Amino acid sequence: MTVNKIMLTLDDAKKMVASAEAEAMCNEWQVVIAIVDDGGHLLYLQRLDNTQFGSINVAIEKARAAIAFRRPTKIWEENIAQGQLRYLNLPGTLPIEGGLPIVVNDQFVGAIGVSGVRSFQDAQIAQAGIDALLA
Repeated sequence: MTVNKIMLTLDDAKKMVASAEAEAMCNEWQVVIAIVDDGGHLLYLQRLDNTQFGSINVAIEKARAAIAFRRPTKIWEENIAQGQLRYLNLPGTLPIEGGLPIVVNDQFVGAIGVSGVRSFQDAQIAQAGIDALLA
């Protein structure tokens, strides 16, 4: 059985980041945007001017968590808010919204992580990046 594996390219990452950046800029939000491949390896990183450097690692880890577990990082944030504290000890997770897996033709091909503003705003920016890829 032959399966054609879809892979993110650098051009794909740049397209997503350009759209995510446009979403951030129109709201005057300073953020870091990270794209990882399906193995969680950093493919592209962009830090907008005046974004705190602490958001660099947070954006990367949001993306890595989203692809490692193939789900948005918002899920762990919600579980912890509901008192399910066991998720705090789950290796590789980051319970902060803003990390989204990238799914193309039912294949998990990578993830995008955004950090710098409120977590739901980070997720809004990340979704804009994914929407550009899938358009």
